[in-house]
Parts: sequence; C-alpha cells; structure tokens
Amino acid sequence: MDLDAVAEWSRLVVSAAVIVYLTAWLAFCAEAGTLSRARRTAAAAQEHERELVTAGSHGAGAGATSVSDDAVEPGHAHPSGEVEQQAERMGRIGRVVLIAATVVLAIGVSMRGLGTERMPWGNMYEFSITGALVASVVFLGLARTAAGRAVAVWAVLLVFITLGAAVTVLYVPPGPLQPALESYWLVIHVGMAVVAFGLFTVSAVISALQIVAERSAKRGAVHGFGASLPPERTLDRLAYRLTAVGFPIWTFGPLILGAVWAEVSWGRFWGWDPKEVWALITWLAYAAYLHARATAGWKGSKASVVALIAYATVLFSYFGVNIFFNGLHSYGGL
Repeated sequence: MDLDAVAEWSRLVVSAAVIVYLTAWLAFCAEAGTLSRARRTAAAAQEHERELVTAGSHGAGAGATSVSDDAVEPGHAHPSGEVEQQAERMGRIGRVVLIAATVVLAIGVSMRGLGTERMPWGNMYEFSITGALVASVVFLGLARTAAGRAVAVWAVLLVFITLGAAVTVLYVPPGPLQPALESYWLVIHVGMAVVAFGLFTVSAVISALQIVAERSAKRGAVHGFGASLPPERTLDRLAYRLTAVGFPIWTFGPLILGAVWAEVSWGRFWGWDPKEVWALITWLAYAAYLHARATAGWKGSKASVVALIAYATVLFSYFGVNIFFNGLHSYGGL
C-alpha cells in the first residue's frame, strides 16, 4: 500500500466531511428557524388573548361576549405544538448527519496519520482537522441538551469554516516531520493542546451566545435570536464547565510538558520563544477567568467577555504566531 497516497487521499475524505457538516448545519438552521417561528406564533397568540381579556373586562358591564367563549380561537390553543414537532424532526436529522460528519472526519484524520506514519498534528493543517474533530466530538456530547440544541448552528458552522480553511488555505502535502518534532513528546504535548483547543472552542461559542441571551433577557425580548436561546445561566454554567476541563489540560500539555520537551530538545525549560510566550498568555487569561468566577463571583456577561478574550489569545497563539513570527515553534507548514 502506498502510504503517501493514503495521506493524500485523506484530503478528499476531509473535503467530503466539509460537505456533510454543511448539510448538518442546514438542518440545524431549519430547526432554529422553525423554533423561532413557533415562539413568534405562541407569543402572538398570548398577546391576542391578553387583548381579549382587556376588552372583555372593559365591556363586561355592557353585555360583552364572555372572555371564556372568545379568548382562544379554534386552532390557537396550542399554536406551537405541531411546529415544535417539526423542529424536533429537523434537530434529529441534524444530529444524525453530524454523527456521520464526525465519523467521516475521523476517517480522514486517521488516514492522514496512517499515511504519514505519525500522529496527525505536525502542522497547521493537521492541527486544524484534528482540533475540529475534538470540537465535533465535544459538541456531540451536548447535542441532546437544550443548550446543545441552541448552540448547534454556531458550533457546526465554526467546525465547517475551520475544515474549509484547512483543506484550502492551510493544506500542505504529507511529509516527514522536522527533526525537532520526531519525538514521543509530540503525541503528549501537542495532543493535549489539540484537546484543550477543541474544548475552548466550544466554550467560546457558548460564551458568545450567553452574552446574547443575557442582553435579550434584560430587554424582555420575546422575538428574535436571543429569545430562542436557553436561559443565560444555563449557558454560563456550561461554558464554565468546559473551560474548567480544558484549563488543566492546557496547563499540563502546552506549558508543563512543553517545558520538559524544550529541556530535552534545546537544553532549557523556557526561552521566551513566541509560542511559549503566547501559551503562557493564554494560560494567564483563562486563569483570570476562573479566578474571577471563584473569588470575585463574576458570572454572566462579564465572565463571558473575559472568556472570549482568553479564546482570542488561543487563536493568536495558533494562527498569529505561526504566520507572523519566526521561532523555534514555527512548524505551521505555510
């Protein structure tokens, strides 16, 4: 078997996964749109009932028609029931397609690893597709919850964009690793960074939606995107839990074990290399987020803003350092 061909064919499999993710995203969009329409219908029916109650109370002394007879018109007693069932069907389709997309992507990532005879995270392309796989698996664990259904559209869209960029802009042909990367530390150090990256990505999506949900609740909105989200407290807790899992992984992977690998490879634990500096900045940002929640009691939008700033440092450590800086960690492949 030509292993180089297997690694090259993996790009086609990942490209196929992009199409399947797009299909899942469209199904989740249909679910979200249907639910939004159901809520608008229910809100309109409730407003109509309130108007009839008001009119009935004003005209009670004049022999007006009883509210109990006219307050609810035929067919409006449960205006959202049928529509919500339709939304549930679209949601189930979306989850099934998402499972299929995740399986296809896992096959593509595995083919890249088998073809190169190493773990598939030696450059930005491989890190992207593996990180997208981790994020997809994390989201699958949330897909049956109310919060998971609410963030489905945006989480799947982010995975779709990441993979699309990977197979077009970030793609590099399969090849051997640079000598400094030919170590078992690659499996541990970078592997933990990939897992933390996937967790932080899903957490960032939820944090952004938490801000939208909180602002919508403060305005008392019953229409629009914010009104379709779960309670802001639910999103806040979920984002926090994902970050609380990802933080120790980032601590031991990119920082502690990365320092150990640096000492083995370069004879020093810390050298202020751009990647090392930004990994530390990311750690400090997420430490500030967790500390603010634990000691100052920060919750809601304030905490979510800090979490999004922390995620911005993750993205810069991933994209910015590899593209704009030259250092000992310049293994992006671009």
